Amino acid sequence: MNQLDQLKQFTTIVADTGDFQSIQAFTPRDATTNPSLILKAVQKEEYRPLLEQAVRDHAGKGTAEITDQLLILFGRKILELIPGRVSTETDARLSFDTAATIEKGRSLIALYEAAGISRERVLIKIASTWEGIRAAEVLEKEGIRCNMTLLFALPQAIACADAGVQLISPFVGRIYDWYKKSTGTDYTGADDPGVQSVRRIYNYYRKFGYGTEVMGASFRNTSQILELAGCDLLTISPELLKQLADTAGAVSRKLSVEEAQASDLKKQTLDEKHFRFQLNEDAMATEKLAEGIRAFCVDSIKLEGLVERLR
Repeated sequence: MNQLDQLKQFTTIVADTGDFQSIQAFTPRDATTNPSLILKAVQKEEYRPLLEQAVRDHAGKGTAEITDQLLILFGRKILELIPGRVSTETDARLSFDTAATIEKGRSLIALYEAAGISRERVLIKIASTWEGIRAAEVLEKEGIRCNMTLLFALPQAIACADAGVQLISPFVGRIYDWYKKSTGTDYTGADDPGVQSVRRIYNYYRKFGYGTEVMGASFRNTSQILELAGCDLLTISPELLKQLADTAGAVSRKLSVEEAQASDLKKQTLDEKHFRFQLNEDAMATEKLAEGIRAFCVDSIKLEGLVERLR
């Protein structure tokens, strides 16, 4: 049995892509998208018709509205191929605007429901800023499930869980990138700071009985993935899914509720000032959150530019 099939015994596998062919090849339960992945997809010839369809079907609407329709179109196509949920991202330019993020989340769900997709099959992705977390808290109470992204530190995870969000996506690879650049060390296995971060978050959630799902994300290699076997979900790129599918060798559970409950973690209560201070004290998390928001903003603008040129 290959490593991918073994991993599926411990963890729900999610495809981190907008590429339908990859999704079909690896039979994940869920799929995640973001502006960067959609931008990458629509620049391929096989996905160009979706961009053209969104522009054609919604002629007369503004660029931002057509872009949202394009995101929904990708989500609908993906949901035809998977049994579970698709994650669709809010505009990163709203990352510090609670009210606007709430409205965008409501709008995206309304577009899905108008297309016949139930809200239970959609996760709205929101950056894990204080403002984003507050928006997710409101949306969750309305039955709109959220996936908190750009998450790099335990304080973000604690605030998300206290807000009652459905799922968080801690970024393993980007944490690894920062520490590798900072220290010059090429971390492997259980010593990887990104792996350690997700293990700490998972243990905290399970020790204190939170229902929020943990989905490790942003992997650089299969070692990081295998070290998190047992995590609730892992969202993995097509390239790394293929490596796992092509590799033999035993895969064992690395995260468990029993281990989490035996950990020495202490429960924390975070209000806004303590959240902001703790995040500020973590140079890696502060830098990677800001960098991630900027990068998603750039790709959102590029995606809107493609739409604008076809209007």
